[in-house]
Order: sequence, then C-alpha cells, then structure tokens
Amino acid sequence: MDNLKPEPLNAEARAIFRRLLGIMIPADPEMALPSADDPLILEDCIETLGRDAAAIRILLAELMRLGFLDLPIEQAEAKAMALLSETRAEVQTLSRVVVAAYYRDGRVMQAYGREPRAPFPKGHALPQGDWTLLDSVKQKKAFWRDDRGA
Repeated sequence: MDNLKPEPLNAEARAIFRRLLGIMIPADPEMALPSADDPLILEDCIETLGRDAAAIRILLAELMRLGFLDLPIEQAEAKAMALLSETRAEVQTLSRVVVAAYYRDGRVMQAYGREPRAPFPKGHALPQGDWTLLDSVKQKKAFWRDDRGA
C-alpha cells in the first residue's frame, strides 16, 4: 500500500459534513465556544479521519441521498438528530471523531478554563470523586468467566 491516507472528501461530502457538525455542536457565544463546523475544527476532523473515513462516508452518503444540503434548517436538524440517535457503529464513530477534534481545539479548552496542551507530560489535576458510588458494583457477584484453570 503506497497511500495509507484516505482520499479527501469531495466538495459535496465536505459541505454535508460541515452542516452536520454545526448541528451536532452549535456555537455558544456566551462561553465563547465555536461550533464544530468552525473551519479549524472541521479540518481537524477531516485530517484525522484515518481508519474512520469509511464509516463517516457511509453516513455522509445517506445524508446526500436525503438531500441534506437542500433541506431547510429545521428539517436538516430533525434528520441529523434522527441519525445521531441511532446506536450503530458508524454513528458512534462519527461522535467520537467529532468530539475528539472539538476538544483538541485550543479555544474550546480555554473556554473551559483549561490550558490548551496535551495532558502529558505535565498531566492535569482532577478533583477526587466520590468513590462510594462504586460500592454497589463492588458488592455484585462476579459475572465473567474464569479461564485460568482451563
């Protein structure tokens, strides 16, 4: 394989992807948060698709067949929300790709009061949670199969 990078999205697929991202995560002017269809976030999504490109292309093709770009915003939002409510792998992949790119954006991290950097090597301090919430799980009988003796 000479070219491991997937072929880029064509113009229509990019436009559909951009509209979908804007519906998934709209801007929040009060918190100074960009929408996911911001050009920098959109490009990050597209550039990092990698092995997820096939799943994303399936969803974009479905939206293309629905005439997603030509729908009024209310109908486009309804179609997008119906799609996003599905539990199939392609939709889960889309959500993971978009959320990852969104929170990699420095503006988003700053809006949430976080330093826009990789978590390592410095790490991030997290407040300790309430570990007693796990008590009910700890008390359950083991449900996995023990293959150590086999």
